Amino acid sequence: MREDEARQRLTRRAAELDEEDRAGAEGRAPVTLQQDSVGRLSRMDAMQQQAMAQAQERRRAAERKRIAAALERLDEGEWGYCLTCGEEIAAKRLEHDPSVATCVRCAAGQD
Repeated sequence: MREDEARQRLTRRAAELDEEDRAGAEGRAPVTLQQDSVGRLSRMDAMQQQAMAQAQERRRAAERKRIAAALERLDEGEWGYCLTCGEEIAAKRLEHDPSVATCVRCAAGQD
């Protein structure tokens, strides 16, 4: 994968994450107690939905950080090299996810 392709994919994915955040904002809103119209089980279901939406938001934030770090490595000319051992990351691994920072061996914890 070429660096310009990686930059485009990373930038596009960051924009998708922003859109997902906007779309999921309602699901992360506080759950209010309306005893006259919402039963206990409905409120528990709403709280579970809220917790799942918040977990998704945290995953998107972590992915956004990985994308920002990958874009920084691109700017510095360090993209495509393992942060742990310094070896080149396999092209197929980068094609699958251009934000990866380690080679397969280091990701698996092997030296």
